[in-house]
Amino acid sequence: MTLLIIDIGSSSTRAMLFDEHAQLIDDAQRTVRYRFDTTADGGAAIDPLFLREQVETCVSSLLAHPQAGQVRAVAVASFVGNLMGLDAAGVPRTPIYTYADTRGGDEADFLKQQIDPAHIHQRTGCRIHTAYWPVRIRWLQRTQPDTWRQVVRWVDFATYLYRCWFGIEQCTYSAASWSGMLNRDALDWEPQWLSLLDLPLEKLPRLVDYDHSLSGLLPEYAQRWPILRHVPFFSAVGDGAAANIGSGCVDATRVALTLGTTGALRTVIAGSTPMIPLGLWSYRVNTLHHLVGGATTEGGSIVVWSRELFQIDRDAVEAALAGALPDGHGLTFLPLLAGERSPGWNPEASGTLYGLRLATTPLEIVQAGVEGVAFRLAAVFDQLRPLLYPDVQIIAGGGAIRGSAAWTQIIADALDTPLHVSAEAEVTGRGMAILALHTLDHVALSVFPPVVSHTVTPRPFAVERYKAARLRQQALYERLYN
Repeated sequence: MTLLIIDIGSSSTRAMLFDEHAQLIDDAQRTVRYRFDTTADGGAAIDPLFLREQVETCVSSLLAHPQAGQVRAVAVASFVGNLMGLDAAGVPRTPIYTYADTRGGDEADFLKQQIDPAHIHQRTGCRIHTAYWPVRIRWLQRTQPDTWRQVVRWVDFATYLYRCWFGIEQCTYSAASWSGMLNRDALDWEPQWLSLLDLPLEKLPRLVDYDHSLSGLLPEYAQRWPILRHVPFFSAVGDGAAANIGSGCVDATRVALTLGTTGALRTVIAGSTPMIPLGLWSYRVNTLHHLVGGATTEGGSIVVWSRELFQIDRDAVEAALAGALPDGHGLTFLPLLAGERSPGWNPEASGTLYGLRLATTPLEIVQAGVEGVAFRLAAVFDQLRPLLYPDVQIIAGGGAIRGSAAWTQIIADALDTPLHVSAEAEVTGRGMAILALHTLDHVALSVFPPVVSHTVTPRPFAVERYKAARLRQQALYERLYN
């Protein structure tokens, strides 16, 4: 028997088959790639019809695999914090507005005057920020009133997919927690936001846990995917939550550090709702497990941006990073090209490079950007530490970790903590397979420990140089934004 996992990320979708031990089956992965549509004013969106087609094409391709006929269940992880509007027929009336869309800074300022920011942060686990629904909804009400009136339902992309496939709208506590509108204790839509935004409850999807499955595809999809016609589809989980489970980071003894297009450090805390530091968030894995941490808008996107800007080869970047003196360029880089989330949450923050000289080279700018991302991750880790066990382990994964040994070393130096590099190439997919097995066979999440390929230890001389560089970066941030 196999598990079909669909991982809908911010830059690609993967459809994969896993076995009963949560192991990826050979040659059982299909991938499609895409990008958000960005605009000069901070927009970052994507066409829902296009993305739906990409996801479904990916699934259809995988179903040609010889073991696809043995699928026991389907589990879905999705990038979260996205919002789209549907009309009464379920037809999209907006693009998918993503977490990276920074439009709405004025709305964030307005909402902070209408509601206690610290109080709502603890109730929902989320700051008032352009990455979350309240600011996006307020912005839509102001800038697109006709669209606002036409929309009957506001949903995330995964909820839209399930409506297309089954004719039913349901959103998990996990996905809803990334909206900034889920009450963490009640596990329901936060009434303060509904009232302040004049948003009727019936315009939002019903909430369920991820193990609430649907089966019986609508005729169009039953014909297209006959082997999945009666297979249960578990409800979609936030990709960050799935990545933690797949990394083996299922309690506060371990932190998952993920570096892909963006970056994040997260830990899982079971039981009662935890208080959270100002710069962090608290989302949900399910009803029993909280996901606490911080995420940065910056990550591998910085390297992609700089390589395209300067037309530099990937191998040249890696060689330069490996041979460079830590912070040897005299630059200070705030890598906030897509705005800021953790730890400062300033919607007006943008990328800043300070210290340029005539002798500055493109590769030095790339190095400064990579180090700048590492410093931002270190700032998140500093806020997370009080919630963790003293001898906490960091399990590091993601495309940028796998793709750059030099960058991994820089992050270990900046955090002054060893990084245990995950041997799992698909931690999000593995996490969804584990969650599916947890539901189907009542297997404990802890049965699947992290699989580590090697450990990267901090270099003392680099640690000291980066401590000074971090202070310099923080001083630049405060000069600009405090």
